[in-house]
Amino acid sequence: MNDFVNTAETPHFDTAVIERGARRKRATAIAGIATALAVACGAGTALAAGSGSHTPVRTAAESTGADSTTLLVRTSDGRTAKEQLAGASAARARVALVHFHLTPTFTRVRMSDCKKQQDAVVAVSPHAPTVVHAGDTVLVTTCYR
Repeated sequence: MNDFVNTAETPHFDTAVIERGARRKRATAIAGIATALAVACGAGTALAAGSGSHTPVRTAAESTGADSTTLLVRTSDGRTAKEQLAGASAARARVALVHFHLTPTFTRVRMSDCKKQQDAVVAVSPHAPTVVHAGDTVLVTTCYR
């Protein structure tokens, strides 16, 4: 028995490979959870809806078929401002959202029929008829060719 104990080789662990595998698994899990939330809750409203600060409102914009680039913002004086971002540049959208004390998050989608301008806004989430309030996060989707 002592001969076996004294002759056995010590195991060799490649810690770099183990760490890389763990990092890859963690990144894959996070990406999967984020994708599942985005699909289940409407691409971007998953995190914003959890704050409970969004209030669905029936407006004239809804009855006329408002598109996904119309943003309704509750101002500090209690009124609702309508901001149309269709075709606006990402920079202009950022300025408009910061003006209303909103936190913009940008994502890009490849579109063959992207308007003449690169980085044109094609969608915002949440959009009308949902009203957003100061401090909320708004997902802005822009296009590229």
